Amino acid sequence: MKATVIGAGVAGMATAALLAREGFEVTVLERLGTYGGRAGSELIDGFRFDTGPSWYLMPDAFDHFFALFGKRTEDVLDLRPLTPAYRLFPQAHTPVDVPSGRDEAAALFESIEPGAGAQLHAYLDTAREAYDLALENFLYTNFNAVKPLLGVRRHLGKLARYLTLPLDSFVASRFSDVCLRQMLTYPAVFLSSHPHRTPSLYHLLSHTDLVQGVQYPQGGFKAVMDALYALAVEQGVRFEFGAEAGAIMFEGGRATGVSLIDGSAVPSDITISCADLHHTETRLLPKAKRTYDETWFAPRDPGLGTVLVMLGVRDKLPQLAHHNLLFSRDWAPDFDAVFDGPVASRPLGASQSIYVSKPSATDPSVAPEGCENLFVLVPVPAAEDIGHGDMYGGEASPQVQRIADAAVAQVASWCGVPDLSERILVRKTLGPADFAGRYHAWSGGAIGPAHTLRGSAFLRGSNASRKLDGLYYAGATTTPGVGVPMCLISAENVLKRVRGDRSAGPLPEPLD
Repeated sequence: MKATVIGAGVAGMATAALLAREGFEVTVLERLGTYGGRAGSELIDGFRFDTGPSWYLMPDAFDHFFALFGKRTEDVLDLRPLTPAYRLFPQAHTPVDVPSGRDEAAALFESIEPGAGAQLHAYLDTAREAYDLALENFLYTNFNAVKPLLGVRRHLGKLARYLTLPLDSFVASRFSDVCLRQMLTYPAVFLSSHPHRTPSLYHLLSHTDLVQGVQYPQGGFKAVMDALYALAVEQGVRFEFGAEAGAIMFEGGRATGVSLIDGSAVPSDITISCADLHHTETRLLPKAKRTYDETWFAPRDPGLGTVLVMLGVRDKLPQLAHHNLLFSRDWAPDFDAVFDGPVASRPLGASQSIYVSKPSATDPSVAPEGCENLFVLVPVPAAEDIGHGDMYGGEASPQVQRIADAAVAQVASWCGVPDLSERILVRKTLGPADFAGRYHAWSGGAIGPAHTLRGSAFLRGSNASRKLDGLYYAGATTTPGVGVPMCLISAENVLKRVRGDRSAGPLPEPLD
């Protein structure tokens, strides 16, 4: 049996490895010249920049995936716990170091707002409960059987509240301090969503960073991509780079492979598209064979776009930790500008609440000795007309340039590095048009569709075509959602589809 996988990103490599282990002869088609997809990596003048994911969260998802192949995560990745987990730079306030660990986090909360420590313990109890509920019933499932969902019956009342009460309201009812509220609602950005439109079920993310802890794989997410690629090759997967899918082939009601834009064809018994779902449905399939057309996508949110600024900086920057979050005191206009815009107080059309990663704090391989590597993420609307950056040739668009300039100035001012701009040795940018052009991202979105109520669980869509047998979907733009762990889970869910496995929960791991 042959399987063809479109895309060599996280989901593509993970799906290919699992299917090859199952006995399929697997070919992966990748339009770019290397693997990794949005989790890219670029080496410029001695600085190595990850151009995508940078937070290593949900370690249990990685552990489980590697265990399916009889491996331990420590066999393939060198993980370092981060202390602090991250540093906050609230506008016009002293920086706050946020630790991992329930007791440590509770002590921090108590020092900022009396009574908040005990409240955080209660909050994290429900976050753990929601996390376990999701793992057991909503993530490792294809929603194609009723029986597995019966396990949530005793939680129906609580679940209904979690799904209908927005995350920001859920947090505000428990904490008064602005900084603490922001700390607990910012994870909505990891979900490509607005805190007021994100179901409070997703407060489960606080379990991942404050309890499970934040780690960093030495070598960055390039090391994670290298591990997935090596695993797939070990299973016998064949990769074809520079091979762009032009159409999904079919006969009658069954997918029969992929035709490439160069006119060649790769026939197969099953086809898995790990490309953007919108691109797959509206560009690789004729109207008559689409499960999801534009009327299905229209009411859905493509999520946030980003302007990414990669900086190679001379000399050390002790002011910054590995992960850093800069929060506007009144951040409602930030989210409005990104998800609703335009907003008069945000004339650049970008958020002033931004993220800065300094991987050189942990990993000396990402920068020349004595230098720092910075990755600055500025949320912007998912709108291609914001333009390109200059990472992959040509000049950055004027709007991307202005947003990048403002971000550099903000980091310099808020983080106490007044001469930052004079110390920059390398500066490269990416904009929404890069995500649209390189990854066929819907509307230039950087992460994937937002996890609103309409974009969660089975409402996010199915991972199997309803028009073509043998056509499946994996990746951040389908179920269960955005982020590297979700992409790994989406691969496992495809395997379940192929097997006819209707269970919920992770697959059994091989015995030692």
